[in-house]
Amino acid sequence: MRIDAHQHFWAYDPVAYPWISEAMPELQKDRLPTDLSPLLKKEGMDGCVAVQARQSLSETDFLLRLAEEYPFIKGVVGWVDLQAPDVAQTLEHYQNNSLLKGMRHIVQDEPDDEFLLRPDFLRGVQKLGQQGYTYDILVFERHLPVVQKFLDACPDQPFVLDHLGKPVIEGGPSPLWTDHIRSIATHPNVYCKLSGLVTEADWNNWQREDFYPFLDIAMEAFGPERLMIGSDWPVCLLAADSYHETMNVVHTYLRQYAPEAQPAILGATATKFYQLN
Repeated sequence: MRIDAHQHFWAYDPVAYPWISEAMPELQKDRLPTDLSPLLKKEGMDGCVAVQARQSLSETDFLLRLAEEYPFIKGVVGWVDLQAPDVAQTLEHYQNNSLLKGMRHIVQDEPDDEFLLRPDFLRGVQKLGQQGYTYDILVFERHLPVVQKFLDACPDQPFVLDHLGKPVIEGGPSPLWTDHIRSIATHPNVYCKLSGLVTEADWNNWQREDFYPFLDIAMEAFGPERLMIGSDWPVCLLAADSYHETMNVVHTYLRQYAPEAQPAILGATATKFYQLN
């Protein structure tokens, strides 16, 4: 299967999605499976992984209902309160739903840059692997030193780093990002998504080649067997004219520089990591 390993759905509500500001009119509308399905088909993708965009159990339940209705949604990355004392019981509640593959917390928006290291949060994350769930790490480049400590505390948990750790694209790979990506990749339980890069660049002034030095380092560090493509649709539309333009960044790079890596990055890695049917 060819899999878009990272995208979102929502029925737009300004109260439920406060991060969608007036500067983001492209996102201030419903974005649902009927919108994405033709885009996937046109791009030659067989399915997708739907990822949470708000922090509530109702978001997890919403995405699971969509996945049950639309078979091209192969898996869901949801949200539970990993700091709650009863997190184990909450995870148990979802055990019979095989469409729920993992969890994510929007750590990038937490005011505490060391949020990942909070004891209650660590305990919650450590319970995920025990019940067969993955965890998506969503952080900015500045958080990567903390991610290192986080990984050391959870050596057996399957992780995937969203959006290549959200590097600052302008000026090329920084020493901080480069060094930490290489170090993070030494953990065999950590995978990485080639996604969300266009929104880390100048939204109105980027070209595909701007991202290639970052993709070079990711390929060298993780190898194709731990890399997966993702669109970050519809958020990508803030910086790209279309779904195709976003996906074409990685597609073109692979065709030109690593054609042998296409089967893994375009689907096999995501299928393995998320145990997709």
